Amino acid sequence: MSAKVLIVDDEKDFLDIMADRMRARGMDVSTATSAEDALEMVLTESYDAVIMDLMMPEMDGFKALKLFKESRPEVSIILLTGNVPEEKCIEAIQLGAMDVIEKPADLNLLTQKIEEAKALKIKKPRRKDRQGEKDPS
Repeated sequence: MSAKVLIVDDEKDFLDIMADRMRARGMDVSTATSAEDALEMVLTESYDAVIMDLMMPEMDGFKALKLFKESRPEVSIILLTGNVPEEKCIEAIQLGAMDVIEKPADLNLLTQKIEEAKALKIKKPRRKDRQGEKDPS
């Protein structure tokens, strides 16, 4: 079964290229151009990984990461960044990001991280699943 991924980036051209490249690798890809839209999607769909730009207008990746982890702590978030100091990357990991990858992202590394996220999801079901409720997806 292919990995189900949500890619979030305010740069539409970059988003379309990344989505096409991940689909070419056999992944089921959804996209969002804002963290707000992505959060709504994550609340209604189950994803193996969310790939999100760290620096976006309106809601940056740090604020979005906190909201994602509050509402769906089991979701693996991989942040993409153009140029962020190392201490900000460490902060993102401490807030719950699975990893921080520098743009332009190495597709082999990103694919590996997505597969790791999928394996983690299989081992650790959502909280609702553990309480006997069904996953909405």
